[in-house]
Amino acid sequence: MSKGDNGAPIIIKRKKIIQAGGHHGGAWKVAYADFVTAMMAFFLLMWLLNATTEKQRKGIADYFSPTIPINRISGGDDGAFGGDSVFSQERMSRSGAGAILPMPQDQQREKGSDKGESANEGEEDLQRVAKEIDLSLAGNSGELMSSDQIARRVVTRLTDEGLIIEFFDLENEPLFAADTAEPEPILADIASMLTRVFSLVGNQVAVNGHVRAYPEVLRINPTWDLSAARAKAVRELLESDGFDRKRIQRVTGYADRKPAVPTQMSVRNNRIEVILLRKGR
Repeated sequence: MSKGDNGAPIIIKRKKIIQAGGHHGGAWKVAYADFVTAMMAFFLLMWLLNATTEKQRKGIADYFSPTIPINRISGGDDGAFGGDSVFSQERMSRSGAGAILPMPQDQQREKGSDKGESANEGEEDLQRVAKEIDLSLAGNSGELMSSDQIARRVVTRLTDEGLIIEFFDLENEPLFAADTAEPEPILADIASMLTRVFSLVGNQVAVNGHVRAYPEVLRINPTWDLSAARAKAVRELLESDGFDRKRIQRVTGYADRKPAVPTQMSVRNNRIEVILLRKGR
């Protein structure tokens, strides 16, 4: 053996270098995109809830509900399926699901159409009365009354309950004597006008009394008795003018529980609401 063979062996060490924090893929981008899409859908939903009426929201809900036939009453259009859903009764029976409604769909559609026509007719009646009231307040109906004085204190609005005719106190021009249920002469003029225009339709009527708040220091708070007494006084005025007493459904006093303006002791909260109720209410 040669002299060189007695040397130390040569060891080669290879070091494996691992880089930290390498590429992790793009999964987070997909998750972020889903989050942004969900937020956009949420804000769109909030906008729709704020910008649409109850009837429009029902139409939108029915459109996206696969089990509700879409018709001209609740939404949709008369397109390829004639206003029917692809899951309507006739198509489900063909696929083996059977008829799920006890009444044929044609009869269902006819029934819905009758309800829609009845609702439209009722709406037209209320609008006709509202228009007649506006004509009376404008002095164009031949009424012998001070329409200017009444017009300043009467407002009308259509709601789900019916046509509300609200008349209220003005500063130094009350509808009733102070803190009593004794009507002022102008209230009799308003009752006469309402009796005349209400004769155009046969809807029932409700009378609501509201009063302003009184100081808490009073030993006896008169708001409940006073609001009810004033509503009763308006009912008596209507009946004395010839209004059919059977059409008056209810007379209610709400005390100071539903103020018209934030200042609860304002005279504006002294008011009477006569409601021409929708049929079926």
